[in-house]
Amino acid sequence: MKWSQLQSASLESIIDWAQGQPWCQAMQVCAQDAKWHNEGDVWTHTQMVLHELPKLDPWRDLSPHEQSVLAFTALFHDVAKPLTTQVDPLTGNVISPKHAVKGEHLARAILRDCGCDLVTREEIARMVRYHGRPVFVMHKSDPTREVVRHSWLVNNRLLYLFALADFRGRRAKKNTRSEDDLHFWKIAAEEANCFDQPYPFASEHARFLFFRQTDPNLHYIPHENFSCRVTVMAGLPGSGKDHWLAEHRSELPVVSLDEIRGDLMIDPTDNQGKVIQKAREACRQHLRSGTSFAYNATNTMHMTRGRWLDLFADYGAWIELVYLEPPLDVLLQQNKNRGAVVPEAIIRRLADKLEPPTWAEVHRLTLLEG
Repeated sequence: MKWSQLQSASLESIIDWAQGQPWCQAMQVCAQDAKWHNEGDVWTHTQMVLHELPKLDPWRDLSPHEQSVLAFTALFHDVAKPLTTQVDPLTGNVISPKHAVKGEHLARAILRDCGCDLVTREEIARMVRYHGRPVFVMHKSDPTREVVRHSWLVNNRLLYLFALADFRGRRAKKNTRSEDDLHFWKIAAEEANCFDQPYPFASEHARFLFFRQTDPNLHYIPHENFSCRVTVMAGLPGSGKDHWLAEHRSELPVVSLDEIRGDLMIDPTDNQGKVIQKAREACRQHLRSGTSFAYNATNTMHMTRGRWLDLFADYGAWIELVYLEPPLDVLLQQNKNRGAVVPEAIIRRLADKLEPPTWAEVHRLTLLEG
C-alpha cells in the first residue's frame, strides 16, 4: 500500500496492512517485560496504543495530517524492539536498549519505501525517536530546556498526546508511573510558549547557540557579527546538489569533495583521508579571509556533517544547510548521468544510514524533494 492510501486509511486498515509486513510479524513474537507490559508482545501493545488514539479528547479537533502523524508514530514507536530486545543478565528483566533510536531509522526506511513525503516522514521518524521523553521530563534538572529543545524537533502537543495513548495502551503489573508525569511535559511546554509551536527564540542565531551550548540562557540575545556565510549542501550522490548550487548560489566559490577526489584521482571507495584534509584546508582559507562559500558533500549523517558545522561555527560563520532528496529511483538514474558515477551499492548503504538535518544544527534549513 502506498502512502497516498495509507495516510487516508482507517486505523483498522492500517493495522490490517501492517500485519502482512515482516517488521510487524517480528513484533508479534517479541516479548516485553511484564512489569511494564503485562498485555504481552510488542504488537499487542502497539494495537492497544492505536486504539487509544481516537479516545483522546482532542482527537476529533486534530487535522488529518496530525491524526496521521500520531497514527504512524503509534505504529512504529516500538518497531525496533525485535532488533534490540534482550534479557538483562543482572536483573533478568527484558530490556530493549536504544529501540527508539533504531526505530527512527527503521520507520524512516519503511515510510520512504511507501512513498511518504520527506517532511511528514521526518516528522514521524523524530516522533518515534523521542516518544519516550515526556514521562521523564520531571526528573530532568532543567525541564524547560528539554521542552524548548524538543519543540524544534517535534510538535510537543502531538508528542504529549502520543505519550498519553502509549501510557493507556498497556497493562502494567506495578504502576510506578502516572499520567501526572506526562502532564508535567504539557505544563512545562505551555509555560515556555512551545507546546504547539517551536520556541520563539529572539533570533535564529540565538536558537543556533542554544543548541550548541551546554548551559544556554533562553533569554540571551547574542550579538551578530558573522565572519561570512557558508552554504552547506547535503544529499545522497546524484541528488542534484551541483545543479542547485549552479542555479541558486552561482556567485559562491565551492569546496566540493567530488572535485577534490577528481583532482587527487581518488575513487569514492578508497581511503578519503587526503580528500578530507584538502577540503578542510580549503574551507579554512575561505573562513580566515571572511569569504562566503559553499561546501558540497553528501553530509547525510549527523556526526559526519557535525564536524564540518563545528569548523564553520568556530570561525563565526552564518550557516545555512540545503538538503535534497529526490525519490531513490530518480536519484539512481541521475547518478548514472554524472561524470563521476558512485557505485549503486554505496548509495544504497548511505540511504540506509540516512539522518536528514534538523533546525537544531544550523541557522537556516531548507529541505527539498522531487
